[in-house]
Amino acid sequence: MRNREILNKNIDEWIKEFPLIKEVVDTKMVFWTNPKYNSFEEAIKKVSLNEKDVEDAEKRLERFAPFIAKHFPETEILNGLIESPIVRIPKMEKALENMFCQEILGDMLLKMDSHLAIAGSIKARGGIYEVLKHTEDLALEHGLITLEEDYSKLANEKHREFFSKYTVQVGSTGNLGMSIGIMSAKIGFKVIVHMSSDAKQWKKDLLRSRGVIVKEYESDYSKAVEEGRKLSDADPMSYFVDDENSRNLFLGYCVAAGRLKKQLEGMNIFIDKEHPLFVYLPCGVGGGPGGVAFGLKLAFKDNVHCFFVEPTHSPCMLLGMMTGKHQQICVQDFGIDNITEADGLAVGRPSGFVGNTLEELLSGIYTIEDNKLYVLLSKLIDTEGVKLEPSACAGLMGPVNLLKNEVKVKYLNKNNIFDNMENSYHVVWATGGSMVPDDIMNDYYNKGKELIESMIQ
Repeated sequence: MRNREILNKNIDEWIKEFPLIKEVVDTKMVFWTNPKYNSFEEAIKKVSLNEKDVEDAEKRLERFAPFIAKHFPETEILNGLIESPIVRIPKMEKALENMFCQEILGDMLLKMDSHLAIAGSIKARGGIYEVLKHTEDLALEHGLITLEEDYSKLANEKHREFFSKYTVQVGSTGNLGMSIGIMSAKIGFKVIVHMSSDAKQWKKDLLRSRGVIVKEYESDYSKAVEEGRKLSDADPMSYFVDDENSRNLFLGYCVAAGRLKKQLEGMNIFIDKEHPLFVYLPCGVGGGPGGVAFGLKLAFKDNVHCFFVEPTHSPCMLLGMMTGKHQQICVQDFGIDNITEADGLAVGRPSGFVGNTLEELLSGIYTIEDNKLYVLLSKLIDTEGVKLEPSACAGLMGPVNLLKNEVKVKYLNKNNIFDNMENSYHVVWATGGSMVPDDIMNDYYNKGKELIESMIQ
């Protein structure tokens, strides 16, 4: 194992250069702060995307709002806007302090993308946005609509027949496939979702019930993406949604930040140097959390600090960013199996596009064990009555971890925010869960309760 060559170095050589890799390889929980983290003013100079790109995405979603409201009645209350609530979770905050014997400085909030309309996960942002962008491109190219018209006209049978000539394909561990599949099928596209072995059966079943073709693979996410891309490239009428490198997906996620800012201000929460914001984002290949994080940096600049969370058995973004090799390496290179109950995070190779974009904007990454996810899931139900899937609970450990040892405190002191921690806000990004069937959610809950009982004993 130690003699395994990874980009012309064996593992011992990698560990010598990056000592934390030893604990990562041993699948221990770690907390890494990014040594390349820079001021927003300096970091943004190296990024090709900007506020105008995000504004363009926001306007496109506004144009499609009448179409969405017509097709999805649950969005009518927000006039076709797909947005999730944000709530304070003081009881969970207290429970975490008691469970882990660690005071949390500041207030905890839950951003409930778990309850986004249509797809019930954060993927309803980027995934649905990319499908709508492709739909608009085709509609404008073929004269079906103009930018000034009411997009709800695209819902008629004539237009569905037009879109049925085209195919949309995507590789997914679950939630991205759900958002792409549900929206694409509603518009009229033929849809093929290539799903890895770790995708949950209920997600496959739900997609098939909506008329989506689901192709299953015994291997992991990367293979599903590779095969999906290959099949799509061979069909001139097919469009492939590339979770690893898609600029459109990324921009769809970015839109969340400006909306969050308005929500916080509606709660009389204003982020500035004296009132810093910390955001904890579960991470798979990186597109969702990367887009949200980038949008947050545009909105709050140096006053927001974004941390990704990955399973101990799937720390692909951590390895990619720590080494600076991004998509050139995968967890399997280091002998890590990429097997986790957090299906949406079961990714072995990170997005190079996201890693490079956030190289100086991301504050850090921590990892979490699967069992902790179930404990957090059960505790959140008991304290706040909110049901999430296991992967969506990963961010709940963030506020606890942030002050746990000198590595994190060093980050706070280095960025001159330690003295303002009492006035801080911690947003845990809940990425999915509202569509989990009741019997499966009960199994998750009971497993968490059993683990809590064993901790007490």
